[in-house]
Amino acid sequence: MRPPVTIREATPEDYPDIARIVEAAYLGAGYFEGPEHPYMRQIADVSYRAARGTVLVAERDGRVIASVTVMAHGDGFEQVAGAGEYEFRLLVVDPDVQRTGAASALVADVEARARRAGATAVVLTTGEGWEAPNALYPRLGYERAPERDWPIPETDIMLPVYIKRL
Repeated sequence: MRPPVTIREATPEDYPDIARIVEAAYLGAGYFEGPEHPYMRQIADVSYRAARGTVLVAERDGRVIASVTVMAHGDGFEQVAGAGEYEFRLLVVDPDVQRTGAASALVADVEARARRAGATAVVLTTGEGWEAPNALYPRLGYERAPERDWPIPETDIMLPVYIKRL
């Protein structure tokens, strides 16, 4: 039996582990060609995210194995959250432990935080064609919200949005 996952807010001491997991997850899945890609450099900057949202980690046996950034509408870091909504971004799980419950545990914690704050929904953006995330979110009760999809500036790429009403 697998040890339980513990969810907590990240501390600065966790930032190197989170950055390593971001790189391993995104590059391992083939989403970007290397760590020097401008977006990869941006998302590996955990302190930047932590100053604008709440960064959570999932731990198992005292080891950080996953992370997510959560924010409410109006926090200034959200991309698609509307009034009364929470948003999460950059849900990443160490590739060595993917599909062991860490992502589901983090999403459940985000939803609990949103409910406690009186939010009406949780929203997120993912990548078009990203198989694992686009399979995970419907299993967790999220529905596609294509009317909220948005483009990456200066490209023809549209980013899919999901929503879960609370």
